[in-house]
Amino acid sequence: MSKIKLKLFFISLIIHLFAFGFESNAQKSQKDFRITNYGSKADGKTINTIAIQKAIDAAFKNKGGRVVFPKGTFLSGSIILKSNVTLYFEEGSVLLGSTNPKDYPNMTFEGRPDSPKKDDNSQMALIIAHKAKNISLKGKGTIDGQGLQLALNIDSLHHAGIAVDPKYSLRRNRPSETMRPKLFRFSQCESIVIEGLKAGEASCWGLSFELCHNLVLDNLKIVNRSYWNNDGIDITDCKNVKVTNCDINAADDGICLKSYYPGFYNDSVYIANCTIRSSASAIKFGTASFGGFKNVTIRDIKVYDTFRSAIAIESVDGAFIENIEVSNINAINTGNAIFICLGNRTGDKPGTIKNVSIKNIKVQIPFDRPDINYDLRGPEVDFFHNPFPSSIVGLKGHNIENVVLENIEIKYPGRSSKGMAYIPLNRLNQIPEAAQDYPEFSMFGELPAYGLYVRHTNGISMKNIKLTLDDSDFRPAFVFDDVQNVKMQEINLPEAKHKQIVFKNVISSYLENQLLEQTIEIKN
Repeated sequence: MSKIKLKLFFISLIIHLFAFGFESNAQKSQKDFRITNYGSKADGKTINTIAIQKAIDAAFKNKGGRVVFPKGTFLSGSIILKSNVTLYFEEGSVLLGSTNPKDYPNMTFEGRPDSPKKDDNSQMALIIAHKAKNISLKGKGTIDGQGLQLALNIDSLHHAGIAVDPKYSLRRNRPSETMRPKLFRFSQCESIVIEGLKAGEASCWGLSFELCHNLVLDNLKIVNRSYWNNDGIDITDCKNVKVTNCDINAADDGICLKSYYPGFYNDSVYIANCTIRSSASAIKFGTASFGGFKNVTIRDIKVYDTFRSAIAIESVDGAFIENIEVSNINAINTGNAIFICLGNRTGDKPGTIKNVSIKNIKVQIPFDRPDINYDLRGPEVDFFHNPFPSSIVGLKGHNIENVVLENIEIKYPGRSSKGMAYIPLNRLNQIPEAAQDYPEFSMFGELPAYGLYVRHTNGISMKNIKLTLDDSDFRPAFVFDDVQNVKMQEINLPEAKHKQIVFKNVISSYLENQLLEQTIEIKN
């Protein structure tokens, strides 16, 4: 070993030992507050809410500490996490959510901005934090919300007239999201670390964070499929977020970025090395989209048995979406590959979507619904349709801008039938704008392409795209309607007797020579 390398080795070793010693000393200096010392009982029957809160309060008054859950099952209602406190779950420990709705007070969270959307967002949860700093949940234990029984109890109270839900869904035959507690609800918090745990089985959303800064979620096993609206992770108007190495199995969206607050937005979000199974979409943003989303990186994601989209990017309430990078997605048995949508539910000025890069994607689309084995499946599409393509759809006069698709392979089932549904190419104008509809890959009804449908877009670059079919499909692979600046290179398509690329109102395009032979232009 050379003198320079030897010197660098010793410098590295000293830095490592110093860092290790610093971490060890920090851990030793952090006082433990075992919940059993404050009266908690590990029998799975005794409500320990007050005892656990006493331990948290004691750690907070100590200016920080670890609240330790030892091996055993501890039943509790809502607990409030406070600044500089760690909830530490030893191996074999279980925090079990109460099934009594009265054990979950609806918090006010004073100082929180107002949201125009109030129909689906309660402030009830098993673990709550508001304006707390330097908080964490760590260890090898389990947090189980017992969501099915809790939701059924909420339903029973409604029908008994004891706790009536004014937003009760008669169509879905279930209590609204405003009546069902989440698993976590962290609002306006800073410096949050959650790692190593198994968590889920809420009566509503799982791990929910809003208006938070510096959030790290790592190495989590999230199973949240007890009841309806069981998102895995919800990130709302947060900054500096890192979600890595998580395994998510959700009855609703796996990871969902939302923006409920005008003037606030998600910024600098990194999602990587996660596995997702969902009866809705794997990764989605924009269901609520009032503020915005920017600088989001999503990479190295495995998706399977997912009903809706592998990636859904939506602005339907006026939000801006910009600088989004998606790469290395492998999805099997997934109902839709890519969905990008600009809508206008509020009726005000629409938002914007621009600078979206999607690269290195491989998706397999089945003929039947992929979530058939779920106990709680997503709602059926309520009209006859052939398999849906990916789609990128703006609004008339409001284009989606600068989308790059590169190194993408999508395997479609084919088997489309004109008897099931048919959009003639000379009637593309019958596809609705659906500007005020709930955003979903099926929102436009039957679509005239099997691979990709693009409308109201300026700047779409496609390179090394491969589409395959298990069986024949009467539709073309691509339809572009009211699109500017199209670039297509290295496009690999299955053989067909009809033209595979359809242009209508396309301005400025570059296609390789062999693609020109596959292109038909529809006149107005």
